[in-house]
Amino acid sequence: MKTNRNIKIIASGKYLPKSVSSSEIEEKHNLSKGWSERYSGVRSRYHATFESNGYMGARAIESALENSNLKLSDIDLIIAAGATFDYPLPNQSSITKSELKEGLKYNIPTIDIDTTCLSFVTSFDIASKMMDNYQYKNIIIVASEIGSKGLNPNNPETLTLFGDAAVAVILSCDKNSESFFVKGAMKTYTEGVYHTIIEGGGNKYFFKDNPYDEELHSFKMDGMKLLKLAKKEMKSFTDEFFEDLDYTMEDVDIVIPHQTSKVGMELFKNLYNLDNNKVMSNLENHGNCVAASIPLVIHQCIENKKLKRGDLCLLLGTSAGFSIGASLFRY
Repeated sequence: MKTNRNIKIIASGKYLPKSVSSSEIEEKHNLSKGWSERYSGVRSRYHATFESNGYMGARAIESALENSNLKLSDIDLIIAAGATFDYPLPNQSSITKSELKEGLKYNIPTIDIDTTCLSFVTSFDIASKMMDNYQYKNIIIVASEIGSKGLNPNNPETLTLFGDAAVAVILSCDKNSESFFVKGAMKTYTEGVYHTIIEGGGNKYFFKDNPYDEELHSFKMDGMKLLKLAKKEMKSFTDEFFEDLDYTMEDVDIVIPHQTSKVGMELFKNLYNLDNNKVMSNLENHGNCVAASIPLVIHQCIENKKLKRGDLCLLLGTSAGFSIGASLFRY
C-alpha cells in the first residue's frame, strides 16, 4: 500500500452571492417553465452581482479561519484553485490575498493551480505532497468561481446550469492525527480537449484582434461528446486508481463527485451502482460551480455531519481538457 500522508482538513468556509431561481432565468430568457430543472437538474443557484473572484475568495478564507483555531499568520501558503479569475495578470491567489482584511500584514506566498473543474482535487493532492510540518504546515486552498459571466444567453443548456461560489479549506500537517491523505491521480484524454472551451480572450483570439462576440467569448461545451468520453474512460480510471490500494470503492464511506449536470450525475451513479446515501450532491440548489463544486459539498457535508471524523472520502470528477481526477482521504 502507498504511504499515507498525515494531512487533516481542520476547517472550511464558504461565501455565496445572490440566490437566483430557475424561474427568474426562464422568465428573463423566454424558456418554458421548469426547463432548467428538467434538463439541467437545477432549481436555484447563486450568481455574483457586485462581487469579484478575489472578494468572494477572501470572505471564504476569513470564514474558514473563524471556524478554526488558526489566525492568518499561521498560514504558510494560499492556493487559488479555479478556472475563473479577476485579471489575466497578476495571479488570482495574490489578488484574493489582497482582499483579506489582514492581507497586507503577512507576506504569505500565493500560487494558482488551474485544472478547471478539478482544480481543488488537484490542489489537495499537490498540497499534501508539499506539506512537511516545517516549511508548509498549514495551507489554505480557496476555490472562488464566477462562471455566470461567461455564459451565452442563447444556450439554455449552459445558461441554466452554472452557479457561482467560493469555498476555502484549511489543511494541516499533523503527524499525530488519524486523518490522512491516501492518494491522488489525474489523467488527461486529449481527444476531448476542445469539447469544452471559451475561445476568445487568450492569445489565440486576442482581444485587440477579436472584439467581443457572444459566441467567441462565451462558454461552450459539447455535452454528448463529453458524456460519451466519460462513459468510456471513467470506470477504467477508477479501477486503476484502487489497484495499488488496500481499499476498494466499497470501503469508501462518502463519494463527492463533481456536480456536472443532471445527466452527468445519473451517468456517474449508473457506472458505479453506488448506494445513493454514499453519493453527495448539491446540484439542485447550487448548480455547477466549476472548481468550487466539490469543496462546497465537502463544506456542507462537514456542517451537516454527513462527513464524520474517520470517514473515508473519495473526490472524483472530470474537467475541461478533458481530464478525469480523484483524491482519496480519511477525514
